[in-house]
Amino acid sequence: MLLGHSDSYVKDKAMQVTIAFNHFGEGLIQRMPRCRHGFFHVVNNDYTHWEMYAIGGSAEPTINSQGNRYLAPTNPFAKEVTKRVDSAKTVWKNWNWRSEGDLFQNGAFFTPSSTEASSSYAKASSLGANPASLITAVAAARCFDREEERPN
Repeated sequence: MLLGHSDSYVKDKAMQVTIAFNHFGEGLIQRMPRCRHGFFHVVNNDYTHWEMYAIGGSAEPTINSQGNRYLAPTNPFAKEVTKRVDSAKTVWKNWNWRSEGDLFQNGAFFTPSSTEASSSYAKASSLGANPASLITAVAAARCFDREEERPN
């Protein structure tokens, strides 16, 4: 899921996107999402596999991760949820990326940037997050509902 035209397309700075209530699992490598510019609320998703990273960005996006479950793959070199694409730490350390109320399992970790409370998170908050501990129960219930919906 690539959001944003290119790093040089500055009109995307006004973009506001919510990624909510998804399951990202086996067979996925990266870009769940990959964000350029803009404001992104990643809320109540279930990440059960990735090969490179789950959430990536470039061109100074604001990313607000809330109430997600991140279950890292077994690969010891792919535990990090986040990736700043083509950006040095001296640049991305001032971007607004935060994790709030997320559940990290199997060594998963989120690298935040800019420890300041930022008003830009208001533009990256579209709905209240449920506790991440509910993610597995909600995902299981949705799978059960889908089984019942299948025709015989």
